[in-house]
Parts: sequence; C-alpha cells; structure tokens
Amino acid sequence: MPIKIPDQLPASDILREEHIFVMTEKRAATQNIRPLKVLILNLMPKKIETETQFLRLLSNSPLQVDIELLRIDNRPSKNTPTQHLDTFYRQFEMVKDRNFDGLIITGAPLGLVQFEDVIYWEHLQSIMTWAKEHVTSTLYVCWAAQAGLKLLYDLPKRTRKEKLSGVYKHQTQNNYHPILRGFDDEFLAPHSRYADFTSEYLQTHTDLDILATSDVAGVYLASTKDKRNVFVTGHPEYDANTLHAEYVRDLSEGMEPTIPVNYYPNNNPDNPPRASWRSHGHLLFSNWLNYCVYQQTPFDLEHFSEANFTKDD
Repeated sequence: MPIKIPDQLPASDILREEHIFVMTEKRAATQNIRPLKVLILNLMPKKIETETQFLRLLSNSPLQVDIELLRIDNRPSKNTPTQHLDTFYRQFEMVKDRNFDGLIITGAPLGLVQFEDVIYWEHLQSIMTWAKEHVTSTLYVCWAAQAGLKLLYDLPKRTRKEKLSGVYKHQTQNNYHPILRGFDDEFLAPHSRYADFTSEYLQTHTDLDILATSDVAGVYLASTKDKRNVFVTGHPEYDANTLHAEYVRDLSEGMEPTIPVNYYPNNNPDNPPRASWRSHGHLLFSNWLNYCVYQQTPFDLEHFSEANFTKDD
C-alpha cells in the first residue's frame, strides 16, 4: 500500500524514481478505506532531506499512510525555502484539535544546548503533552528521545564528553517484542549525538522496555509498556552519505571531528560510504506502524481516548 503525500512535494519524484508506491491526494480521494494518519514534526534544519528520509521508511508497509508535516514555529529557515514550508507544513494550532494515529518527532542539532535554552522548548513540551491525548503512538528520534524522556520521566540531560558518530553493532534484548519482530539478533544502526543513554540509567529511572542496546552506544531502542511511546536514539532514516555530510560540515567549520566509526571502507574518508542499516530501518518503521499504531488505534479517530490503552495491550 502507498503513502499519501501532497502532489507537489519534492519527495514525490525521488520516491517514484526508487519505485516506491506514492499515492497523490487526487487519487487517494477515490479510495474508500481508512488510512493511517501520521504527523511528522520535523525539527531538522534540512527539512526536504529529512522528510524524504522518513517518507522512504514509512512507505515499506501494506498500510496506506496519510502524512502531514508539522513545523515547530514560523521562524525563517536557512536551509529550507520559505515557499516549501508555507506550502507543505502546518503550524500546531492548525492540528491541535484533531487526533492522529502516529506522531514522529525527528532529531535536532541541539546536542550541546540545555533544554531550557532551546528557543522552542516550551512549545515542544506542549506538543508532546498534547500527544498523550491525541496520538496513538509517538516515535521519538535521537534528540527528541532525550526530550521525551525529560517530559515523561523528568530525566535530566546527559551529555557525552565526545560526540558519538558512526555505525554501531546492536543486540536485541527481547526477541518476542512486536517492535523487534523479524530483527536479527545483531544489527547495525547509525548514531550522531552527544546524548548519553546507558542501559543501567534507564533501567534504574524508568519502567521502559529496553529492546536493543550497544556495548558502545548504549540503549538504541526502548518503549513504554503500552507501546504508545517509542524511543530511537540513533538515526535509522539516514541516507548512506548523511554522516559523511556531517563530518565534512564539521571539518569546514574548523572543528576536529573524529572519523565516523565503522562507516568508511578501510576507515578512509576518501572512500564512498555504503549503508549497512537500511533493512533494519525499514523493518523498524514497518513494525511501529503495524504493532504500535495500526493494531492499537481506534477505527474512528474521533473516539480516541487515552483510557483505551493499558499497559497490558
């Protein structure tokens, strides 16, 4: 089944060239089915690149997914044309009275910024609080995972001394959990963050199900027991060259970044990197859509109620 996105969204042509089934709004209007409604709060600077990455992963499902894009505020963007934002993105005030099957909150380049110093921190908190009563399942990615843990568990910001950058091996911790259905015992996933997520810390201070961990990168995947909040500390959506672009950017800014771990062939930045995490990324998003969203959401979103979800679901 397809994802439904605005007809003129730049991602449309890219996804079609990759033979991904994308349905236009015009065609979707003739379909007499109940699509999943998923909201993406895009906090990354390069909006078009990020939205395309997430749409690619959301397309790998037999479910029809109706996507809406949300921006955190109306400040001008240095990396995304104003016309694109005005055309394809909504302000929170436009959707706050509606219910959604799923919400994805992306990462943000704020690893060294304290929460209270983030210009939109209070607004982000209000959106995450709103999601408790209006969204079936929320997926927090990278920096958003740390923000979500602060909101839900009042965990303080934990920052590593050095940036974690590269592709790391992870082990599954609960092979029978629906989110891990079909996962290999070990898999690779990229990280690019300063945040620190150790298993011991999350096990001590939360009641989360720890689903996948790395000896080096710590917790990669965790979920509340009702699957209504899922935390991904890495970047399964990244393209093959995304970490390279970040590495080159940091070099150009006069920083001394370490070479991303297990990323370049022979650890040589002159060698083109190859993605080694695509299969797990597609499976993760497919499982989230199926087991955390589709299997739990009410058929009629107007009847959404937080009381419909219990920890035993």
